[in-house]
Amino acid sequence: MANFLDNTNIQRNNRSTSNFNTAGLVQVSENNFPFIHRDISWLSFNYRVLQEAKDPTVPLFERIKFLAIYSSNLDEFFRVRMANHRNLLRVSKKTKRELDIDPKQLIKDIQNIVDKQQEEFSRIFQEEIIPELKNHNIYLLRRLELNEKQKEFVEAYFKDHMLPFVQPVLLVKNKIRPFLNNAALYLSVLLQDKSAPNAPHDFAIIKIPSDHLPRFIKLPSIPNRHDIIILDDIVRHSVSWMFPGYDILDTFSIKLTRDAELYIDDEFSGDLIQKIKESLIKRQVGPASRFVYDREMPDDLLDFLKEAFDLDKYDLLQEGRYHNNFDFFQFPDLGLTNLKNPPMPSLPYHPLEDTKDYWQCLRDQDHFIHVPYHSYESVVRFFEEAAKDPKVTHIKVIQYRVARKSRIMQAIQDAVKAGKQVSVFIEVKARFDEEANLEWGEKLEEAGVTVHYSFPGVKVHSKLALIRRIEGKDARMYGYLSTGNFHEDTAKVYSDFGLFTADERLTNEMARVFSFLETVKVPQQGFEHLLVGQFNLRTELEKLIEFEIEQAKAGLRAEIILKINSLQDQAIIEKLYRASQAGVKVQLIIRGICSLVPGIRGISENISAISIVDRYLEHARVFIFYHGGEELIYLSSADWMVRNLSYRVETAFPIYSDHVRNQIKDFIAIQLSDNVKARIIDKESSNEYRKDGSDLAIRSQMETYYYIKRQSERLNMEGQLASGEEEAGLNG
Repeated sequence: MANFLDNTNIQRNNRSTSNFNTAGLVQVSENNFPFIHRDISWLSFNYRVLQEAKDPTVPLFERIKFLAIYSSNLDEFFRVRMANHRNLLRVSKKTKRELDIDPKQLIKDIQNIVDKQQEEFSRIFQEEIIPELKNHNIYLLRRLELNEKQKEFVEAYFKDHMLPFVQPVLLVKNKIRPFLNNAALYLSVLLQDKSAPNAPHDFAIIKIPSDHLPRFIKLPSIPNRHDIIILDDIVRHSVSWMFPGYDILDTFSIKLTRDAELYIDDEFSGDLIQKIKESLIKRQVGPASRFVYDREMPDDLLDFLKEAFDLDKYDLLQEGRYHNNFDFFQFPDLGLTNLKNPPMPSLPYHPLEDTKDYWQCLRDQDHFIHVPYHSYESVVRFFEEAAKDPKVTHIKVIQYRVARKSRIMQAIQDAVKAGKQVSVFIEVKARFDEEANLEWGEKLEEAGVTVHYSFPGVKVHSKLALIRRIEGKDARMYGYLSTGNFHEDTAKVYSDFGLFTADERLTNEMARVFSFLETVKVPQQGFEHLLVGQFNLRTELEKLIEFEIEQAKAGLRAEIILKINSLQDQAIIEKLYRASQAGVKVQLIIRGICSLVPGIRGISENISAISIVDRYLEHARVFIFYHGGEELIYLSSADWMVRNLSYRVETAFPIYSDHVRNQIKDFIAIQLSDNVKARIIDKESSNEYRKDGSDLAIRSQMETYYYIKRQSERLNMEGQLASGEEEAGLNG
């Protein structure tokens, strides 16, 4: 491991950083504090994803996967965020109403950044990925590069599999205007009528059926060589058959992304579930938010398509020869495991996975897991043990995103069959998971589960599960609090923290959260330990920052460490600026949006910020306040954004157990020491890799895995020794 890390440390100095800085895009608040617009900052984050695709230390197939992640992120961005800005632009034009931001300028800024990133994307693919594939005898062939055997294969494949789906349409100005499906791929075709060679060009479109067929098709190849063709090029090869009587002059790929925003967040009346179902139907037919086209497309064809599909200049975005690059998720691995990340199998959390008395184990002490390094089995067992235990009377859980196949959901249904009272709160406004969540809600209701759905105007984002169990004459509650969803699939790739506890300080207040969700009545006792959105989350966080400010002003040690996905809320950012001005040391680990600008003299010189993008998606939220040496540690579902602090039910939970606190501090220290995958967040948004002058390369996700592996082996050994002593006592 040391050799691998040392090699990584040497090579990382050759990795390029971002040329797309946002220095000229920093805004200034009324209080003269700097802010970067959330969407400009998000584009900087997505560029960090693209950096992984051009990092030569990342295995080749993983680099291809990062191209897919970058593209998938950008597609959602245009369907949601850019669509919103387009609507703001329409509103401002229609009503002549002044807005806090100039949507027209913001759209221009976003398009300029994305255009440059797309050029970089194409360069990475053409100049780095394709040559590296060839180095491993993998060839992405175009139609003119096919040999005779491969041509026969392609032509047969088209006739046997593709012909029913391609839907060729000859476009006629002002007469034939076909509907472009959301995110579907099409070829636009430049044609010349053979009978009128001097007549103006004709135009057509053909659907590329990537929604029905794999995007990458393996071709007949010689031994030890892998030839692949992209589905688009099979259509290009076959296009002349679809337009007899025409010469095919050229083809260019296009794609239309449609507005996916549900526009229901502010609905305060009516049947919310029905509105969401109706919005899901409309989602595929919404107005254009992005029209992507091959940058080699001639102007006359582009102008024709703009008119045919009622597009304006703000809809247009240039890309390369291929679109829907999130299909790179489907790139075949060809059995070449050496081109993928080395395996890092999830490690068992032995105290909960191996124990014979699950509930006693939870009564003895709090337990803490860090997925995906730890197995998710102990969470699944939490529900499965509850389902079969005759002493368990109640199970309550919040589901924000749900796996299509879920042992947790099966355990919940089994619990109902066993006569337990089961209550599930399902957030149906979880974007792009609405349909799956609605399906699960209906399935659970049919099984007899009491299902509660979203509040109008508020999202429920807490990650909580609570179990009530009769023990003797009393009832005891057991809780699981997490930074991530109850989702067995994302638990394999999202880095999250989870706490199992029987601590009544926490479980009693968890019960109040569930009571509020089920009755929509404000709890009379309030919250002393948990920080809960809609109640005390924002105010308590502000008090904690103020405490550090007062400590610093008094000349005492004052520190804040935050690990979150996004930092955007202006009021709380201004408090962090004031903390820096007072002398509070603020360290930020932020994966995504960071509207705060660190390192500005007189404003934020005491604030440093890094972002870590690696094989796992950093998803855990941790808030640490020095608090006069008391060192308060909270884990949470909440980012520091307006929506999380003001318009969601979120939960931040304190860590009281010393052994758990120490582990969390160790994990945060490892991340703050990362000098391989950490990028510096600064006013230029340059995304430079952090270098600390150390000769030892520290890649935090790898270091975390081996930290947990050592811990797992120790706990396993302790468990075996305890079991051996128990057996010896019985035999004696």
